[in-house]
Amino acid sequence: MLFSDSLPQLWLSYGVLSLIVLVTGYLAVRWIPLLPRLILVGVVAGGLWMVAPFSLPLLQPGETYSGLAPAIVVMAVGVIQHDGGQVAGAMPLLLVGAVIGAALGLGAWRLLRRRHDNADGGSGQGRKTGRPTGSAARASGKRGDAHGKPDGRREPVVN
Repeated sequence: MLFSDSLPQLWLSYGVLSLIVLVTGYLAVRWIPLLPRLILVGVVAGGLWMVAPFSLPLLQPGETYSGLAPAIVVMAVGVIQHDGGQVAGAMPLLLVGAVIGAALGLGAWRLLRRRHDNADGGSGQGRKTGRPTGSAARASGKRGDAHGKPDGRREPVVN
């Protein structure tokens, strides 16, 4: 067996499945603009990955098992078991996780926008003068220099 205890396997499988849910969810909402899409995925990720404490009664009277689980799972079990204490403990943590996820989605959007703005701005050469630079200048320009002499480039030859 990979692990001697089943709890690490349970957390590992939950993490992998939650990543699959997030990636497929992100790809499913590609039609939404980037900012709302990242915030939505952040809210879902925060809800999936926030943990909450729980306690379950054991078979022996007066004994309970306590631990940590994803807040969404603790809340779902609390609703199914009609345990208002578990729901009241998991709900605020679930909301905090959603808010943190939304904030991280907003931060990711700002970083992506800043990187995109820096890539568009470049060094500023060519844009101020109105002349194209790089491959755009080569594609639009004529072959040769101002006197009509070839510039050293050769045409491909098929043998």
